[in-house]
Amino acid sequence: MKKENVNDKISKALDVEYNSSEEQPKEIQKKEVAEVISKDKLDKDLTQDYNRVRRNLKELINTGQNAIDGIINVASDSDSPRAYEVAGQMIKTVAEMNKDLMDLHGKMKTITKEDITINNSTTNAIYVGSTSDLQDLINQSRSAKKALKTYDNVLDAEVVESDD
Repeated sequence: MKKENVNDKISKALDVEYNSSEEQPKEIQKKEVAEVISKDKLDKDLTQDYNRVRRNLKELINTGQNAIDGIINVASDSDSPRAYEVAGQMIKTVAEMNKDLMDLHGKMKTITKEDITINNSTTNAIYVGSTSDLQDLINQSRSAKKALKTYDNVLDAEVVESDD
C-alpha cells in the first residue's frame, strides 16, 4: 500500500486533482511579502480608518444612549433591582465609549504630530564661558565695535617719553 502525502490527502478530501509537477516556491522572497506602502497611501488609510472608527463609536454611543433611556423606563416601571443594575452597567459602558472617542482624537493628534516632527532634529548645546564671551559670540557687531574702541584708545593714547 502506497503511503499518501499531505497534498494527496487534501486533494482526496476536497475532491480535486493535485498537480505536483507545478513548481512550488520553496522560499517566499521579501519583495513578494513586503508591500511597499507610500506615505500618501498610509496617510489616506490612516484618515479612512480614523473616520470609520469615529463614526462607529458615535453610532455605538447613540445606540447606547437610546438603550439607556429604554432600560431606565423599564426599571422605573418594574422597580426591579436587576433593571437598575443593567441601567448602571449600560451608563458605564457608554461613558467608556465616550472616553474611547476622546482617546481616539488624542491618538490621531499624536500620530499626525509625529509625522510632522519626524524630519526635525534637536541638538542640545552647552556653552562653557563667561557671560560677556557669550554676548560677544551672539552679537558679533558688538564685538567688532568693542575691538575698534580698543584699537582707537591705543592710537589716541599719549606717548609719554621718559628721560632715562
